Amino acid sequence: MVSNTPFRAHRRAVLLTLVVSAALAACGKDDPQAKLEAAVKALQAAIEARDTGDVMDLLDEHFQGSGNLDRDGTRRMLTATFLRFQNIKVIAMSSQARVDAQTPTLGRVEAQVLVTGAQGLIPERAEPYTVRMEWRLVGGDWKLGDLRWEE
Repeated sequence: MVSNTPFRAHRRAVLLTLVVSAALAACGKDDPQAKLEAAVKALQAAIEARDTGDVMDLLDEHFQGSGNLDRDGTRRMLTATFLRFQNIKVIAMSSQARVDAQTPTLGRVEAQVLVTGAQGLIPERAEPYTVRMEWRLVGGDWKLGDLRWEE
């Protein structure tokens, strides 16, 4: 008769690893820095999914962007861009996110970003944009309040 002891020990180790991972993930859910980073990733995913509604859900009600872009202008721009480009990929070359130590309801993110689409780069350029984002903690959720980019 073959013993199942090594198999059971391995299964218990895997189960223990999953439980510990879940516990660590649960601890991180209340961490403002982790939540800020998750919000940034959610924005990237919503853009790549071409989901205007999900992007808009991440914007603060007083959102402002480069070129006097407000929420309505952002919705129009996203709709037009998503209709024109079927495949959009956001590539963060580098990114730094931090919660303000003096004002823990304020988060800042700076990144070097390439945006690509089915027809090539959007717009046609091979160099990354410098993107600066200011996020505000509103009701426990990070909302994008200000977005600036430089070419």
